[in-house]
Amino acid sequence: HLMWRRIGGAAAGIVAWLVIVTLFDLALRRLWPDYATAEKAMAFTLPMMIARLSISGLSSLASGAAAAAVGRDRLKPSLTSGIVLLVFFIPWHYMLWHRFPIWYHLTFLSSLVVLSVIGGRLTRTRRFIFQPA
Repeated sequence: HLMWRRIGGAAAGIVAWLVIVTLFDLALRRLWPDYATAEKAMAFTLPMMIARLSISGLSSLASGAAAAAVGRDRLKPSLTSGIVLLVFFIPWHYMLWHRFPIWYHLTFLSSLVVLSVIGGRLTRTRRFIFQPA
């Protein structure tokens, strides 16, 4: 029962990350036409790269919070969702390694786990409320 809740929490975190990052990216494209043009060619300026990292960072925090809330655990589901996202994105960043500076790759990849865990730790979970004294 507890294991399935944690797995569900991790899955919820991954889905939350994908939905949130997509919505932010769509908004960024609509509000910043130069960004939309640059995205097609993957030719981002420094402000654009910072915007992308910010979107991912906010999505990771929310992902960790969603994982913790659904999983009713402030660490394991958010950590798991961050690790799964990291494992998913490593091959993509390997293929794109030449297109971005190393600091961009390292910031993005490390933030997936770190910010997911922080998002989870900042979340209150019902797990603690319903435990008998």
